[in-house]
Amino acid sequence: QVQLVESGGGLVQAGGSLRLSCAASGRTLSNYVMGWFRQAPGKERDFVSAITRSGGTTNYADSVKGRFTISRDNAKNTVYLQMNSLKPEDTAVYYCAAADVTRGIPMLSKNYNYWGQGTQVTVSS
Repeated sequence: QVQLVESGGGLVQAGGSLRLSCAASGRTLSNYVMGWFRQAPGKERDFVSAITRSGGTTNYADSVKGRFTISRDNAKNTVYLQMNSLKPEDTAVYYCAAADVTRGIPMLSKNYNYWGQGTQVTVSS
């Protein structure tokens, strides 16, 4: 069992930056592919980014590519999402998730086993 807790959300103006953190407890994070998803009001939960166990490979949604960077520090059992050049359409609740997979980077939420409670990101225009 893995417990995930996100932090770092908040209110920021368009063009600003935020860094989200996802701290894990219960099991070592290095056992999991880690992902970030987001869900805006009235919309489905969408894939944002994910990173392999070692951190050697990452994947991004087209909408955030070039603006967001995912990273992980397995020694600290923490995953990060650096978000730059934020836009109002980035406003959502952001969730981190852990996938117990042995290959690839899942992009579907159904393939993730553990989820955090989410952190709100609001970007004003």
